[in-house]
Amino acid sequence: MTRARLRAFLLLCIVAVGAAVGFAAMRRSPPAAQPRPAAQRPALLLLTSLPLLFNEDFSLENERSPALKALQSRYRVLPISVTDGAELAKGRFLLMAQPQAQTAENLVVLDEWVRRGGRLLLLADPLMEWPSKRPLGDVTRPPPMFMDTGLLMHWGLRLDAPDRDGAAGRELGGYKIVTASPGTLHGACSISTDQLVARCRIGAGEATIVADADFLDAGELGPGARHNLDGLLAELATLEHS
Repeated sequence: MTRARLRAFLLLCIVAVGAAVGFAAMRRSPPAAQPRPAAQRPALLLLTSLPLLFNEDFSLENERSPALKALQSRYRVLPISVTDGAELAKGRFLLMAQPQAQTAENLVVLDEWVRRGGRLLLLADPLMEWPSKRPLGDVTRPPPMFMDTGLLMHWGLRLDAPDRDGAAGRELGGYKIVTASPGTLHGACSISTDQLVARCRIGAGEATIVADADFLDAGELGPGARHNLDGLLAELATLEHS
C-alpha cells in the first residue's frame, strides 16, 4: 500500500470511529420529555428560595425563568412556602430546590409524607453560586448552603461540600449536565457513580437528592448546559413512575 493510500485509509478509519462514537452517544441520550396537554399535567408542589417564580424584585413584568417554563410544560406547578401538613396535602410530588430551613416539626411532617407514598426531588446545594443582589444574611436571599437540620442524616445520607469550586460536568437523568461547585452524597441509598444523586426508598415513598441546585440556572453555565433542564424533567419522570 502506498503512503498516500495508507493516509487515506487511516483518515477513513478516524472518520468512521468518530461517527460511531457520535452515533453511540446519541443513542445513549434519552429523548427529551415532550410537553403535556394542560389537562394531563399532574400537580407538582414547588418549594424554593431561588428566583424561579419571580425575580428578586418580585416583579411580574419579567419573563418566567427557563426552569419554570420547563416544569410548567409537564406539570401544574403549585408553589408552597413550608412543608406542613396543609401544604403537602395539595399534591403527591414535591420539588424542593435549595429551600429555606424548615422547622423540626415540618421536617417530621415531610418525612411522614414521603413514607406514606410521597415523591420528593430535593436539590440540596452545599455551595450555592447563584448570583443574588441581596446582601448576605437577608432572609429572602437563597441560602449559601443547604440548610439541613437532620433530614438527610435521618435518611442515612451525608452531603459534603466540594473540595474546589467551579463548573463541573455531571450526569442527571441520563443527560450530561453542567453544575457549579457540586457537592457529593454518601450513605446507604443508591448513589450515582459521580456522587451527585442519591435515590432513596423511604417507606412507601421515594426521595431523590441532588447535590447541586445551580444547574437550574442553565443559561449562565454555557452551551454545555443545554441538557440541564432535560435532566431535571427526567428525574421527575422517574419519580412519577416509580
